[in-house]
Amino acid sequence: MLLIFGLFEHKTKKISVFLKNIIQILCHIIYIRIFAPIKNINTKNKMKDLLNQIAAAYGAFAKDAAAQAENGNKAAGTRARKASLEIEKAMKAFRKASIAATK
Repeated sequence: MLLIFGLFEHKTKKISVFLKNIIQILCHIIYIRIFAPIKNINTKNKMKDLLNQIAAAYGAFAKDAAAQAENGNKAAGTRARKASLEIEKAMKAFRKASIAATK
């Protein structure tokens, strides 16, 4: 009797592992078909927003850097340095979004 119970218990463990694997595969398929495209749309919009942000920050940087170089305007130099930090942050965020979009 114990031998039969032991075999039954062993088979149920195999069945439960098998069902667990099937559920994991189905969840993965659902994620790929439903949620991954939504994520890609969000990353594309995020990348466009970041490109606009980088372009605006670069425009401000170019204007202030030119004012410092041509006229020696110290305040413009401070603004240019601040804009360069904003560009750096936006570039790092763009790199993350770009990597996420390729996955």
